[in-house]
Amino acid sequence: MANSAQAKKRARQALQRRNHNMAFRSAMRTTVKSVLKAIRAGDKEAAEAAYKAAVPVIDKSAGKGLIHGNKAARHKSRLNARIRAL
Repeated sequence: MANSAQAKKRARQALQRRNHNMAFRSAMRTTVKSVLKAIRAGDKEAAEAAYKAAVPVIDKSAGKGLIHGNKAARHKSRLNARIRAL
């Protein structure tokens, strides 16, 4: 357990940051899933619209360090390839 005032504050900040990161990561996963749902339904227009909404969220999460840049690029590439295959 944190003993000093500084350590207690850092523990509070870490908890706040963890909650924020978890929420943002969850939102990113939700946008990716919305693209996959549209792809499975076979609706190319909806999939493209969902993809356009998901790309900024994926890029933002990579920029904030929530996911690695290569993982973001991999997500975008694979989603785009599946949309083009429709």
